[in-house]
Parts: sequence; structure tokens; C-alpha cells
Amino acid sequence: MKHTGWRKPTPGLGIAEQLAQAGEQVAVPKTRAFVAVKRVGAYIGLKAGDMMLLDTLGAFTQAQDWEEGQRPIVWASNAYLMEQTGFSLSALKRHARRLAEIGVISFQDSPNGKRWGRRDAEGRIVEAYGFDLSPLSARVEEFEELHADLQAERELCQRLKRQITVARRMIRARIEAAVTSALRGPWAQFMGLFEELLDRLPRRHEASEQLARLLGWFKNLQERVEAAYLKATEAAQPVENTLETKVQVSEKTQEMNPREVISEPHILITNQLDPVTRNSSENEEVAAMVPNAQTEDQVDRELEEWVAEVRKKRAALDLPTVMQACPEFASWARNMGGFLKDWGDLHRVAGQLRPMIGVSEHAWNVAQDRLGKQVATAALALVFEKHCAGEVSSPGGYLRGMVEKAGAGELHLERSFYGRLSGQAA
Repeated sequence: MKHTGWRKPTPGLGIAEQLAQAGEQVAVPKTRAFVAVKRVGAYIGLKAGDMMLLDTLGAFTQAQDWEEGQRPIVWASNAYLMEQTGFSLSALKRHARRLAEIGVISFQDSPNGKRWGRRDAEGRIVEAYGFDLSPLSARVEEFEELHADLQAERELCQRLKRQITVARRMIRARIEAAVTSALRGPWAQFMGLFEELLDRLPRRHEASEQLARLLGWFKNLQERVEAAYLKATEAAQPVENTLETKVQVSEKTQEMNPREVISEPHILITNQLDPVTRNSSENEEVAAMVPNAQTEDQVDRELEEWVAEVRKKRAALDLPTVMQACPEFASWARNMGGFLKDWGDLHRVAGQLRPMIGVSEHAWNVAQDRLGKQVATAALALVFEKHCAGEVSSPGGYLRGMVEKAGAGELHLERSFYGRLSGQAA
């Protein structure tokens, strides 16, 4: 990069100038260049203010500026750019510098540091000094390939998340069934391991390698829980029925899915749990799966706490389940409401999305009165998702039907949500 004496050269600015020279040798439509950079902007380190400035600069360029042998140079003044973007002078310089250091624009400096330019009669730039957008042309294929890789990574992560969700439901359901049936086994230890794995689930920006490793752990735990459940069920049956029980439980294990889990209520009919039998080999086997496993003296107390939790929450729907089972609704909800931290946020956004699918305000109010805000919100999410998928032609009528089923005690939203999750993972 040529040092003019007033701008301090850096390696990043030098690379940006090399990219600008390469961009001059190719013809790339402006639309293609800007779509490519916007798709990967956050990944390469661009912030919202950077993108706003880049959009503003791009608006000054013309189609012929992006032809081979031309450079899309913008010589707008700082005052005009500040007016268009709302930035202060220091913020404007900061965003421009970041765009250049990342290699999205280059500075085409005049000897005196002034920006200016002129075009010929055909509108082509004859001479100009200012912000050079040629690096975008040089990097458009790089950005498009990066976007394809990011898309593949996102799809893989979503698939792994769905599989983890199904494994989580199956593990919890088996432990819950064992506890409520007072079967003998290390269920409290299994639950402790399960909670540890849940704590390791990433909240944001997870990589597929991390999710794949977690899925392996969940499946490993699921296999051990299923084996312990089968063994405990066999031990609880008369000797003469052992073979029959083994076949039935095996078939149940193969056919089990989240829809089945929710369809059968779990009722604890004893006032006190039977003693839980364990031996040292079982404890060592379970503890080896995840570090810091629970100790022996914690088992009985935590098992009782788990039973109490099962009684209170066995039919509850959680917010992540609703969002995972209804991806179209979740996308609209996040676009409209941003980060949704709880059911209150989702209820507010659901009320805003309601008119989009033709559900009347009256039907929505009735649903809230009869079902409660949380259940009504989950019901609307399901109706929205089914309508977008073409499964429901009259969303308002479908919602009213759900309210009527609830009045008759026949509404089982959990089955619908877990059924959709099971279908996604298939």
C-alpha cells in the first residue's frame, strides 16, 4: 500500500489494497457482491454499523462501476455520510476502518487526503479518490463458498439438536416411568447424569462437533437407562412370566417415541418408595459415564425429590419444546419479537402473529380465557405451524375446536408437540 504520509499503513490495509486490485480484474454485479457479504457479515466480524455504512457507500455506485477494468469508488464527504447514517465523525471513521481492516473496502487516498472524483459523458469513473469497494468483487466467490459451508453447518446442527431432543425425552420418560412404578435401580444416579448432560448443552454458537459428542453421550445414557429398565421390569414379574415380559418390554422399547411417552399418565399409588437396590458395580458403571457422578448417600433423598418433581411437572410443556416443534412459528416470532426469554414474551408475540393466519380477536380471547395464557399461546403456535404447512385451512375454526376439546378433557397438546419432534428427527 502506498504511504501518502497522512494515513498510517497497516498489514490489513495493505491486503485490502491488493484485493481492490484483484477486484478490478473481474466483473461482478453489485447485487451479487452485497448479498454475498451480508450473508457472512457477522461471521467475518462485521457489526451492524459496519453494514449500514457499507450499504450507504454502495448506494453511490452505479452498475458500470462494477464492470471489469472499473473500480466502484465513492467520494462522498464525511458530513454527508454522517447525515445519512447518523454516525458521529469518530464512529464513521471507526466503522470505515473496520471495513478496510477486514478486507471489504479499501482506501483510495489522494495526496492531500481529500475525496473527489469525476465521470465521463457515459457515466464511467475517470478519476476518483475515496472509499474503494473493489475488494467485494475480489471476494464474492469466497463469501459464497463460506455461506454454503455455514448453511451446511447450521443444517447439521439443527439435525443434531432434534436428535438430542428426542433422546432427552426418551431418557426422562424411562426414568419417570421407573420411579413412578417404584422399580428397583439406580434411577437417581441416572437422573444426576442426565442433569449434568443438560447443563452441558450449549446455549448459543454451538459447533456440530460439540453437538455430535453430546448426542453420543445422550444415546449412551439412553441405552443404559433402557437396559436398567428392562432388567428392573423383568425382576418385578413372576418367574413364569419373565420371558413374556421380556418380549413385551423389548417391543415397547423399539416402538417407543415421545408421543407415546406423553399419552400415558404416570400415577404414583404408594405413599413411600420401595428401597432402591444397588451394588458397587452398578455405581461404578454409571459414574464412569460422566465425571463427578453423585455419591451413594445422595441417592435416596434425591430420588424422593425427583418423584415430587415428576408429580408436579410431568405434563408441563416447556418453551424450547414449543419453539423446536414449530420452527416456522419460531422464525416469525423471533423476527418480530427478538430474543424471547419466557412465556410472557411468547404470548405477546403470539397476539401479534394471530391476525396473520386469520384468527379473530374474539377466538383468541376465548382461548385465553378457557385455556389460560400459556396453553393458549402453545395452541396458537401449533395452529400457526399447521397452517403454514398446509395442514389446517381454517385456523380460527381449528383453534375453537381445540378449546372445545379442552372443555371435554380431550385436549392433549403434549402429544402433538412431541409427535412433531419425533417426525423431525426421523
